Amino acid sequence: MVECEYCGAAFDDEEAHLQHLGDEHAEELGPIDRRRVDAAGDDEEGLPIVGLLSGAAVLVVFVVAIWFFFLSGGGGTNLDAEPAGMEDEPLPNRGGDEWISQVETFESNGAEHRPGEEIDYERVPPLSGPHWNDWVSAGFYTETPRMEELVHSLEHGAVVIYYDEGNLSDEAEASLRAWAANKDGQWQSVVVAPNPNDDPRGDYVLTAWTHRLVIDDYDAEAVQAFAAEYLGRGPENPVR
Repeated sequence: MVECEYCGAAFDDEEAHLQHLGDEHAEELGPIDRRRVDAAGDDEEGLPIVGLLSGAAVLVVFVVAIWFFFLSGGGGTNLDAEPAGMEDEPLPNRGGDEWISQVETFESNGAEHRPGEEIDYERVPPLSGPHWNDWVSAGFYTETPRMEELVHSLEHGAVVIYYDEGNLSDEAEASLRAWAANKDGQWQSVVVAPNPNDDPRGDYVLTAWTHRLVIDDYDAEAVQAFAAEYLGRGPENPVR
């Protein structure tokens, strides 16, 4: 026999006792008894609604976390390469002329906020122009985010690097993932994403607000030079 410590009622087995606790004493249960009742409620009649809702909430959070983890390229990588080693070092104040001399610079197309409006950019990937209120956080992405949000990231001082999916080497991916992981501030982030063009101008296109560098053979020193020159120096809130 099992006796209820809340009211003294007796039961033939623990299952009936736990059913009674859930039905009659749900508001009185301490944390240990609550966990026992929740664990025993495998059938619809015996499962307290609080436990059901808590389980559903945990499931939703888990699914969203897994989706975002893989969307941003956080999992499932088996790269046969390591980063170059400079990705976590402090940036020089300026980029080396070997690379910066190759950078193309364009006039700004404005910085107006047009939330929800699809923007027809003069060039793709865009380097400036109207954009949405949201922006893209630092990370290595396996699907290209909205251009309207990437432009807002550029305005924040981000460096957005586009790669040709068909020509991305393990060495380049390892390095680019490291750049994105180590440069993740809101006002000086590195965002890496697939090039949206079917026929990209180069295997890697480095962009900042009104600036672009196109390279075919990946070189971590090129990224370092470009980031040193432009990262954190967007028009909205320059921090370097």
